[in-house]
Amino acid sequence: MQTTATPTHCPYCALQCGMNLTPAPDGTVEVSERTDFPVNRGALCGKGRTAPAVLASNVRLTSPLVREGGALVPASWDEALDRIADGLRRTRAEYGPDGVGVFGGGGLTNEKAYTLGKFARVVLGTSQIDYNGRFCMSSAAAAGIKAFGLDRGLPFPLEDIPKTGCVILVGSNLAETMPPSLRFFNELKENGGTLIVIDPRRTKTAEQADLHLAPRPGTDLALALGLLHLVIAEGRVDEEYVQERTVGWEDARAAAMAHWPEYVERITGVSVPELRETVRLFCEPESAMVLTARGPEQQSKGTDTVGAWINLCLATGRAGRPLSGYGCLTGQGNGQGGREHGQKADQLPGYRKLDDPAARRHVAEVWGVDPDSLPGPGRSAYELLDALGTDIRSLLLMASNPVVSAPRAAHIEERIKSLDFLAVCDVVLSETAALADVVLPVTQWAEETGTTTNLEGRVLLRRQAITPPDGVRSDLEVLHELANRLGVEKGFPTDPEEIFEELRRASAGGPADYSGITYRRIVEENGVFWPCPAEESEGLTGAEDGAGGPGAQRGAAGRPASTQDATASAEDSTVSTGDTAVSTGDTAGRVHPGTPRLFLDRFATPDGRARFVPVSHRAIAEEPDDEYPVLLTTGRVVAQYQSGAQTRRVAELNAAAPGPFVELHPRLAARLGAAEGDPVAVVSRRGRAVAPARITNTIRPDTVFMPFHWPGEGRANSLTNPALDPTSRMPEFKACAVRLEAVRP
Repeated sequence: MQTTATPTHCPYCALQCGMNLTPAPDGTVEVSERTDFPVNRGALCGKGRTAPAVLASNVRLTSPLVREGGALVPASWDEALDRIADGLRRTRAEYGPDGVGVFGGGGLTNEKAYTLGKFARVVLGTSQIDYNGRFCMSSAAAAGIKAFGLDRGLPFPLEDIPKTGCVILVGSNLAETMPPSLRFFNELKENGGTLIVIDPRRTKTAEQADLHLAPRPGTDLALALGLLHLVIAEGRVDEEYVQERTVGWEDARAAAMAHWPEYVERITGVSVPELRETVRLFCEPESAMVLTARGPEQQSKGTDTVGAWINLCLATGRAGRPLSGYGCLTGQGNGQGGREHGQKADQLPGYRKLDDPAARRHVAEVWGVDPDSLPGPGRSAYELLDALGTDIRSLLLMASNPVVSAPRAAHIEERIKSLDFLAVCDVVLSETAALADVVLPVTQWAEETGTTTNLEGRVLLRRQAITPPDGVRSDLEVLHELANRLGVEKGFPTDPEEIFEELRRASAGGPADYSGITYRRIVEENGVFWPCPAEESEGLTGAEDGAGGPGAQRGAAGRPASTQDATASAEDSTVSTGDTAVSTGDTAGRVHPGTPRLFLDRFATPDGRARFVPVSHRAIAEEPDDEYPVLLTTGRVVAQYQSGAQTRRVAELNAAAPGPFVELHPRLAARLGAAEGDPVAVVSRRGRAVAPARITNTIRPDTVFMPFHWPGEGRANSLTNPALDPTSRMPEFKACAVRLEAVRP
């Protein structure tokens, strides 16, 4: 038995905290600090510390299951794989390729996400593939592409945060969702910087703020526009920057000027003095940042909302300058990498667009197929789930639990039940897996090797630390075996490094260019930031081969002209100054150092300038009325993660967060006649949920909050609204109209 420590990364959020894993003689796995990784410097939250608990054989799946007589029973791998292949084959024969759907997850490694997208398009020939990351960062991604020409969660490393002058944190409770990251914001304050938190609740994060604004849910767009109005009115626009580095200012300016402070105060509930103080704190320092999370993004106007915050950064000269900029705090463990390499409905590897003929040619050549054989863009995540049982008759699902996590969840549960055939690959028997015809037990983070990309755009290597139990196989083996059974015997290897080498070629020249990254470099450099083209001798030219799209042109040493590496300093020994890169020994040529900081020279647009996008306030899709007079917003708690499929199986975490609750203001509780702990029903036009009351004055009186980690009677997503953002197709999780009812014995 191996008894030495293996350096690896946490399986949960997008921080991807470093940790060491050591197998113990009793069969358990011990977690210890890994202080060399700069994101967490050894610190771990409770989820990270207890992550090995889910590795136990009495917690996780260890045998394939097939449905017999209405029940799931153990089966051999051959029987289970044969059933899946037969189910998918029958559906394709009767309904065509698009009768089969594929649904992935933001927890899949880059190698798995890449292979799943390739499997859907090459083996199944279906356009119907998307993933649960659509429910996470898609609005921020869409806004970033519109403004900057490129989407990477943070355009700078987390280590820059303590060095800036002010951070506006919009709709993030990172003290509970990413606890180790809080130290960067504490260091910011210790260094004399200012933290402004915008959240309808006074969360643990808001308690750390110098200024907390509590807008009405769904009004973040108006708030950002009101701040920009004041920036203009008070003469705080960086006119030289706007002139030299942006386009579209006049239209964005006119839109913002229609949102005068008193009007914004009426919409948001944030007072004019608070608006003015926010502008002062943000504009007075030399540098500042805006960071958004799910609060402003999970709205039917999420793309415009994020765009308004980007406009604020552009007008004040805060984007593409050292220690400044706009960033998105990606949520899921590989939410960044998961959206870059092909499991989204409209994308091919390297963050290429599926409807771009040049991108199709490039990827098809790597895959050895005819570009015309690749299907076009398919449905987004909610639309795909909504089509189950009608247009889509069979579904292959990996690493997702939409029965708990999807909006209008009761409806989605019924759509899943109406399928002709459902196959699920998972670590545990999730609520969705329990409905499947076949369930395959797959390896988890500590039992396999593969790369992830954290919220900074840093590509990392999770390393296998233990041997998986008998009866468990990797998702890569599953896809290899299914491809063989469906007549494709080549192109689906099971070795993750071999797949990563192919991913490098497929991403080369694309916006998310990984071609210069290798497993060896990741280990030696503690992660490599993309874009990272291959060395100059390979002759990648981006726009010249048609694969890169706008802003992909390369500089003299193969560096992206849309970026500049600003880490060329004495403290970064792996990076050189200027255009000469340092060789890591992987090749004889000059190697690109990676790009920790984006946009310092130019943005990833054809002319190198950022785009202002004019936006205006509009109401949420479902405003309160006499029948449903209260707003519901949802989110996470520190001891649980996403749908809770894994964390709800850990005793220590369940002791800290045993079940759902309804957080409401004392005035609202008094009108309802509810006391602390009393069961309260929350009712929307889509469903009903019941959970104990948690009464607190840290939430607005017109708003209730529910965490979304639990199934059953307390399922928050039974209530949420699937109204979609027209650009990102993000559902409106963060605001819907509800009424409260006391539950009598």
